[in-house]
Amino acid sequence: MKPNTQQLQDLTIQVRRDILRMVHAVNSGHPGGSLGCTEFLVVLYQYMMERKQGFDMDGIGEDLFFLSNGHISPVFYSVLARSGYFSVSELATFRKINSRLQGHPTTHEGLPGIRMASGSLGQGMSVAIGAALTKKLNGDNHLVYSLHGDGELQEGQIWEAAMYASAKKVDNYIATVDYNGQQIDGSTEEVLSLGNLKAKFEAFGWDVLEVKEGNSIDAIIAGMTDAKLRTGKGKPVCVLLYTEMGNGVDFMMHTHAWHGKAPSDEQLANALSQNPETLGDY
Repeated sequence: MKPNTQQLQDLTIQVRRDILRMVHAVNSGHPGGSLGCTEFLVVLYQYMMERKQGFDMDGIGEDLFFLSNGHISPVFYSVLARSGYFSVSELATFRKINSRLQGHPTTHEGLPGIRMASGSLGQGMSVAIGAALTKKLNGDNHLVYSLHGDGELQEGQIWEAAMYASAKKVDNYIATVDYNGQQIDGSTEEVLSLGNLKAKFEAFGWDVLEVKEGNSIDAIIAGMTDAKLRTGKGKPVCVLLYTEMGNGVDFMMHTHAWHGKAPSDEQLANALSQNPETLGDY
């Protein structure tokens, strides 16, 4: 099936608006990484993943996704809502008392689309590997995907999981790294250099590919299609997705400052003017 890139672009713009409005409304949240991963999650849910109607925690007979860097929940919630998992109007409850849309996703509220509680960084790869092995045991040929922040790779559990995935030939699994070079306290290079990530994952026995234009819908489709073709060949697959934190809002880009800061009224108006409404706000 050929992707409708215009529809994907329209949805990307609307998701950006959702992110900005959600974070502004409660003066809390993480817009930078959310905006940087918008194109990726839109493509994943609207084109790449094989999804079935409805939602259940078993996930049998469909591809699964696990968000490991749970602080970018605004983009995850928006994409889930606009992919039909729950009402778009519920986005207005983000981070409010008794909301199902907490700052970091949780499972105890039963929000459709959420398969793990995330926010304690470093855990998502372990969970995704478990899900991928379960699919193998069940004879389910669908894939498991996960998303990780590059700063998250400073967590030791990631590398324990990476070693396990290659040793056990978890080749129905694609892990994507949001490689924006920024984290809460500055650049990843300044905080704790990641070195050569491609070489590191390859040394751990993974098949690694790079998507240099990680905010291009066409490049993401091409890269993730390539990643899918590499599954089933004895190695887990890692996609290094080079993104721009705060993408789509000029004053939020090229800095770590918007990792976890909400825009003011004036800044929100400016940001929304750069992303005109396409599908209707909540």
